[in-house]
Amino acid sequence: MAPHIKNQTLVSEIFNESNIFQSYLDVESALARAQASQGIIPLQAAEIITENAKLELLELQNIYDGLDKTGHPLVPLIWELDRVCGEEAGGYIHWGATTQNITQTGKILLIKKCHDSYLRDLGNLLHILGELAEETKDYAMPGRTHGQHAVPATFGYKVAVWIDELIRHTDRLEECEGRIFVAMLGGGAGTMASVGIEGLETQRLIGKELGLGSMTMPSRVIGDHLTEYITLLAMLAATASKISREIYIMMKQEFGEVEEPVPVGAVGSSTMPQKRNPRLCQSVIAWASEIRTFVPMSLEAMQTEHEADAATSVMINSAIDRTCVLMGQITNTLIEIFSGLKVFPDRMRENLDLSGGLILSERIMLELGHKMGRQKAHDAVYEAAQRSVNEQRAFTETLQEEPDVANQLTKEEILGLLDPEQYTGLSSYFAHEFSIKAEQRSQELLVSS
Repeated sequence: MAPHIKNQTLVSEIFNESNIFQSYLDVESALARAQASQGIIPLQAAEIITENAKLELLELQNIYDGLDKTGHPLVPLIWELDRVCGEEAGGYIHWGATTQNITQTGKILLIKKCHDSYLRDLGNLLHILGELAEETKDYAMPGRTHGQHAVPATFGYKVAVWIDELIRHTDRLEECEGRIFVAMLGGGAGTMASVGIEGLETQRLIGKELGLGSMTMPSRVIGDHLTEYITLLAMLAATASKISREIYIMMKQEFGEVEEPVPVGAVGSSTMPQKRNPRLCQSVIAWASEIRTFVPMSLEAMQTEHEADAATSVMINSAIDRTCVLMGQITNTLIEIFSGLKVFPDRMRENLDLSGGLILSERIMLELGHKMGRQKAHDAVYEAAQRSVNEQRAFTETLQEEPDVANQLTKEEILGLLDPEQYTGLSSYFAHEFSIKAEQRSQELLVSS
């Protein structure tokens, strides 16, 4: 079994001011080291820049004063780094780069930290769901389509469906890494006029220093990779919302089949003392809805004029920051929900009997179909089922009143066919198989983290 590694990373903290400033400094020092290795700037200057590119060595008030004065997001930081590096080394900071080269690459570094956090969370979540699928693989319950009883299933089958979808999300997130996590060095208009042909190798080396790839075209108007990432997170959020809404619905007293963790002492209402609200599920649903609103915004942010446009940069930065923070909240909350989920198999079994056997209509029809043909069997069972509902009579009675049924099946045979636990199809098989797949994928994700 994979170890259950608790993820202590809080994505909301990744985007705090200190981390943002430090990400810019990390890019500036990576740029200096890359250029020094190419002989573009002196090695000693790169060493001094790297040694001093630490936020704790800078005077924050100088940076704040510069931000107030210039309104520029990066120049005051460069000024302060220049001051602490000294005149000789400081003169080589930011060589040939433009602001967006540094800030966008710095933002990519922070997003990569979020990304790694999500994969750890999903590894933990799959571990938990894998155990849940195996534990509940035989918990018979109503399968529902269009909100109505359809045929019997098991709760483990439902969990297997969630596992299948979540595994594909982890695949998508890993597959996108080469496109999303890339360094940028194109200069003022992305033409590399300030760095020349060696700038291509500089950009590659910056990426290598930072654990990133390199943009194929360092244009400042390219944002499809960030939009792709937001869209992938929105898809993951949609699955998280679907899962949470299912728990939310099944937690209603009318269903009573599961319950999210409700801590002792939790208060659901100021006026109704009995309330045990699905607070966690509701939060996931709300956060996921907000994430989805950033997909159209990020698509709009791709509509950049000419070779650069600050308006669209503001849009994509706003979208990616908020999306990343919300996704961190979602993955952590899903772990909390399923770490303490209560499952009530007895209530699930009781709910199977609510329709008085009608949920087994398909089974009766198929059994009759072997004897008289499917369509004729469907018509006979349909008549019995509709009369059972409309006349509020037992399904067993109305079945026996149908000549085509009574001539083929005895009362004992009908009762035997109306056992819901004998008609769950491959529910238990799917639950077991995806329990194994969940554990395998969980190990892959947690080991790689």
